[in-house]
Amino acid sequence: MATLVPGTVSPTLPVPAGIKRPEYVGRKGPRAYAGGEVQDAETVERMRIAGRIAADALVETGKAAKPGVTTDALDRIGHEYLLDHGAYPSTLGYKGYPKSLCTSVNEVICHGIPDSTELRDGDIVNVDITAYIGGVHGDTNATFEVGTVDEESHLLVERTREALDRAIKAVRPGRQINVIGRVIESYAKRFGYGVVRDFTGHGISTAFHTGLVIPHYDDPYSTLVMQPGLTFTIEP
Repeated sequence: MATLVPGTVSPTLPVPAGIKRPEYVGRKGPRAYAGGEVQDAETVERMRIAGRIAADALVETGKAAKPGVTTDALDRIGHEYLLDHGAYPSTLGYKGYPKSLCTSVNEVICHGIPDSTELRDGDIVNVDITAYIGGVHGDTNATFEVGTVDEESHLLVERTREALDRAIKAVRPGRQINVIGRVIESYAKRFGYGVVRDFTGHGISTAFHTGLVIPHYDDPYSTLVMQPGLTFTIEP
C-alpha cells in the first residue's frame, strides 16, 4: 500500500430545499442533547427506516470501490442515493464537515474526507454513511477491498467484521455496556490485533451523537445496563 497524501476536496454537493436538515446544519456544532438514551417504539421504528436507507446507500457506494475510482466519486454516489430516498447526509455540515460520507483509506482510522484521491488495487477503504430522515439518524459503515488485496489486509477486514458480529450478538437487556468492548477486544487479541481507543461507538437517535460512549475495548467503567429501546452504534 502506498503512502497516503491528501487530495483536492471538491465543492460541497447541494441538497434540495425540500429535504429536512438536522438542527446543526449552518451552525458551528450541534446543540446539547437533552433527550434520553432509551427511545420509545415509534422512534425506534423511524430509526429502522433511516438505518435501512443508510445501509442500502452503503451497499451502492461500496459497489463502486474499485481501482481508479476517486473517494470523491464515492461521496457523490452516497449523496445522491440518500437524496433520492428523501434523506439528508448527516455528516454534511456536521461541525463544518464538507462531505456526505467518510472514506478512510488503508491506515486512516476514520473520518477521512473524500477528495480526488484515486483508489488503488490492494487498498482497503472504510465508508461511513449516515442518513437523517423522519427526525432521526441511521448510522452505518463497512470496509471494502479494492481489487485484489494482500492476505494480511483481507484477514484484518474479515476479522474486524467478525468482531462486530460477535459484539452485536452480545447485546442483551440486562447486560452492561462493557460486554461489547470485552467481546471485541478478546477476539482481536487472538490475532495479535490492538483496538483503537480514541474512537468509539456512540448513542444515536434524534441526535447524531447523544453523549453515550460505547468503548470497543474492555472498559470497567462502562457499567450502564442495556435495556430495550437503548440505541447506539458499534464501530470497531
